[in-house]
Amino acid sequence: MAKITFVTMDGARYDVDAANGSSVMENAVRNSVPGIEADCGGACACATCHVYVDAAWTEIVGEPEAMEEDMLDFAVDMRPNSRLSCQIRVSDALDGLVLSVPERQS
Repeated sequence: MAKITFVTMDGARYDVDAANGSSVMENAVRNSVPGIEADCGGACACATCHVYVDAAWTEIVGEPEAMEEDMLDFAVDMRPNSRLSCQIRVSDALDGLVLSVPERQS
C-alpha cells in the first residue's frame, strides 16, 4: 500500500491510499480526484489521465514506454515529467508519491 498525493491546479490536495499492483489512475478515479477523466479506462488509448510527476519522484516512477510516449503526444501541455497515470503501477516504492493534475485533459 502506498499513499499518493494528487495536487490540482487550484492547490487542493487529495491523499489516496493505493493498493500495490493497481494503477495510479484506478486509484484517482476510485477516489474522485478532479481532473483525472480516464476516458479509455486505463487502456493507454487516450491521454485523459495525464499527470505531472513531482521532480523528487521522476527517477523512481521511471520513464514512459513507447506506447505511452505516443499517447502523451495527445496530452495538453505535455512536459518532461508528464506521465499517463494508467501506466504507473503502485508499489511500496511509490509511498509518498506526489503528482500534479494538469489544468485540463485532452
